[in-house]
Amino acid sequence: MAADPRDTTATGEGVPETGWIDEEIAAEFPGLALRYTTIERGSGRSSVAVKERLHDLSDRFYGAQAVNLRQRAIPFAYRVFLRNIGLDPDGQPSPVERLVLGRMKDGEFKSRNLLDDALTIAIAETGVALRAFDADRVEGRIGIRATTADESFEGRPAPLAEGTLVIADEARALALLFGATAAGRGVDPKTARTVLVATQVQGVPEIAVEEALWLASAALLEG
Repeated sequence: MAADPRDTTATGEGVPETGWIDEEIAAEFPGLALRYTTIERGSGRSSVAVKERLHDLSDRFYGAQAVNLRQRAIPFAYRVFLRNIGLDPDGQPSPVERLVLGRMKDGEFKSRNLLDDALTIAIAETGVALRAFDADRVEGRIGIRATTADESFEGRPAPLAEGTLVIADEARALALLFGATAAGRGVDPKTARTVLVATQVQGVPEIAVEEALWLASAALLEG
């Protein structure tokens, strides 16, 4: 019998940590939170079991399900938040909407690699926004803050606009909150340890965030 992904003893991982949120950002966006957990492995090729889960998910997301997705509570919560920070959720959709649009285009959730497949499974099942970083390239705790004037972003020639929301460690910005990852901070073939990060917004229940991290962790360890 497969291990329950919510059983951290079974997966070998600890309880997710709570990230810090800049005080001004927390006051402006109630409900914004960040949770993360470290997995003692990188990516690689997906197992047959993980690929079968992707196939089963593909059969559940089609036509009407995709059209009605944005009306569900969690995708809708992310759409509201994106608008509140000045982004167009149709032009820059939430992670779950982006996945389903890709499934409609490709005809299925295609297997790409273990990490991407694990994230696809967890995001599609829960709707929660997940992403990953190389744990050995993260310094200290992870949180959410706004950029300062002329702050650089690895991999970009020009500084980010002041006040841009980013996921950051205690030394630098790791990624735009719902956008690009800084160069050298993502997971690559040499990654040995992975940090899975869930971004929670108002309207997304805590249990869904925990489930997303459990599902992604379990798929990574199973893969």
